[in-house]
Amino acid sequence: MELTEDIARNFARIALGHVARPYPYKDDHVFESEADVRPPRTAHPAFFGSYDWHSCVHGWWTLLTLLRLYPAMPEAAQIAALADETFTEAKLAVELAYLDRPTARGFERPYGWAWLLYLQLEAGRHQDRQWGARIEPLARAFAARLCDYLAVLTYPITVGTHFNTAFALILARDWAERHDPALFAAIDDWAVRVFAARRHYAGWEPGGDEFLSPVLTAALLMRRIMPAQEFRPWFAALVLENGWLERECRPVTVSDRSDGKIAHLDGLNLSRAWCLTGCASALKDPAARQLLHDRAGEHLAAALPHVAGDYMGEHWLASFAMLALLTAD
Repeated sequence: MELTEDIARNFARIALGHVARPYPYKDDHVFESEADVRPPRTAHPAFFGSYDWHSCVHGWWTLLTLLRLYPAMPEAAQIAALADETFTEAKLAVELAYLDRPTARGFERPYGWAWLLYLQLEAGRHQDRQWGARIEPLARAFAARLCDYLAVLTYPITVGTHFNTAFALILARDWAERHDPALFAAIDDWAVRVFAARRHYAGWEPGGDEFLSPVLTAALLMRRIMPAQEFRPWFAALVLENGWLERECRPVTVSDRSDGKIAHLDGLNLSRAWCLTGCASALKDPAARQLLHDRAGEHLAAALPHVAGDYMGEHWLASFAMLALLTAD
């Protein structure tokens, strides 16, 4: 499967329908006093839509990526106009000032941080616009926080939800490779220290509200960091030799897409497809490569029909479908 123009236009329409939709909204905010009672748009004039801050950020990543890949599609003009309206110096200054609050230290850590970096990386590719330059101060602020966070994070967080460390580092590392050599080195050093000795995964996956695979996100991160000749035996010892990938890694069932937590499982199917495809490119053994590609295709086929439908999934799933569809072997 690939990202065709028809799919791109569908995803663009979905994201345009939610990045500026103010409600419903789930706030990640610590109230310090009665004065903090405010509508989300006041605290987050750029990222007030899409149900929550981080989904709005990666909804924008989806839109700007589609705009770059299909600049002639009918939705392109609307995306560009809305981006000009959204990514202003004044609005982004408010987003940056929010981080100065003493209680904002853990705001959107690490998932939202990583997606903001990934958005800025994409925005910078639109060299005819000021979006990347305007978002950069916010990206720099989150990058500094991430570097400080890695210095005190003794153990990886290996859940399948927003707190997952490996997923955040995959996105942040791509940004840091171009923009922050110190953060890039810190990510690689930290990941090797905590993941390189891992073997024989036997976790109880999936969890009922997961949209990330704890083991496959770690594997994709190490695929980016390790030379291929080192990654192959590491990956084999992690999930191939013990039969986990062949036995356990099957598309998951989503029983209620109107339940925001259960709807996460559509995202697990998509993110597994992304990770499996990305890891397959490093393998030499034809049977192992085919197994990963088969599993990736099964997961993608199970989830793509459900990117749109109920708003609990619709406000974020297109971004994960994009990750999967844009990862080529």
